[in-house]
Amino acid sequence: MQQASLSGKVALITGGARRVGAAVCRALHAEGMNLVIHYRSSKADAHALQNELQAARADSVLLVQGDLLNIAKVENLVQETVNAHRRLDVLINNASSFYPTPVGEATEKQWDDLVGTNFKAPFFLAQAAAPFLKKTGGCIVNMVDIHADRPLKQYPIYSAAKAGLVMLTKALARELAPEVRVNAIAPGTILWPEQDMDELTQQRILSKVPQKRSGDPQDIARTLLFLVRDAGYINGQVIAVDGGRSVVA
Repeated sequence: MQQASLSGKVALITGGARRVGAAVCRALHAEGMNLVIHYRSSKADAHALQNELQAARADSVLLVQGDLLNIAKVENLVQETVNAHRRLDVLINNASSFYPTPVGEATEKQWDDLVGTNFKAPFFLAQAAAPFLKKTGGCIVNMVDIHADRPLKQYPIYSAAKAGLVMLTKALARELAPEVRVNAIAPGTILWPEQDMDELTQQRILSKVPQKRSGDPQDIARTLLFLVRDAGYINGQVIAVDGGRSVVA
């Protein structure tokens, strides 16, 4: 069966300047998509990625800076995308805050940040994007986490926020069907956190992964490309890209 073409279609990616987000942007751009890449503080990385991609195809990448805790800015992201390209085909909720909040030490500010970026902003982005995605028969992909099902010790707020995003994925799949599909990807160990992590801890984590190794951002990018381009009858699903970690007790 011939693959659907993504050429000329438009994707909005939050947190797309670095790490997994940048890999996703490269994959979609290589398929001919025009991108609107949101970033919060990674200005240098965002501009470097824009220059890289536009060297391959001019005027194909728009950068938008913003704090996703500001819901007015969240809604403006969608409008800026449509103003620039007259359409929206794909929304990727990739931006995420991630840090420990042990019980007894967590603050309300941390709650607002973790729930805001991982759960609240994706809902309001989806709500703002829905009318435009319905016109194009588009889709939404949410980046969740295997810890939505298996809470990570000392990360209760983050784990709960991602669990909320999993349910939101399923709820939106029902709310927005049949015009818009909504799915999610749950990465396992793909990139180590930017916080210091010693080698012993890394090996302990990998020992629980059946494939005994970490993944690669390209694993996520390929899965996302499948959901966007090839999975026209997949809706409301969460695909774990974790080397089998989620099937181990």
